[in-house]
Amino acid sequence: MNKRLFLGVCITPLLFACSTSSRQPASTAATSQNYPNNPAKRQDIVMQAVAMLDRGYTYGGKKLHTGFDCSGLVSFVYKESAGIPLKGSAAQMAEVAKPVEPAQAHPGDLVFFNTLGSAFSHVGIYIGSGKFVHAANEKTGVKTERLNHVYWSKRFEGYRTVFA
Repeated sequence: MNKRLFLGVCITPLLFACSTSSRQPASTAATSQNYPNNPAKRQDIVMQAVAMLDRGYTYGGKKLHTGFDCSGLVSFVYKESAGIPLKGSAAQMAEVAKPVEPAQAHPGDLVFFNTLGSAFSHVGIYIGSGKFVHAANEKTGVKTERLNHVYWSKRFEGYRTVFA
């Protein structure tokens, strides 16, 4: 069984049981009142994010065939899987998304980190069970990570959502 299919099969039951600068301005349309807490859209976001595993990293990248940076991956996944226009840098996405307490975070929410010495400089998509998908760097591309990994836990800034 290939890795993507295996992850999709493993993650789907969990969903029912219970991630670089761009000069584009953030979309103000992506606010919580426009997208009610929709489990089907959340599941689609997670499945699309997992399907992007092993894609290449490209600084400023926003396209499937050329690769992604962190915010480009999030923009692509949200638009393609749920029709949610979420654009701009990681910091701009953080501005339009609503903070969520850790106990209230759900798969499909965003996770933010301070990786460059500035607030909200990296973003990924939370997929549940303490894991997130993100466009890491040119060496590793799009991959999953654990939030409790020593590197990420020291830089974690919180969960945010565009869902009510």
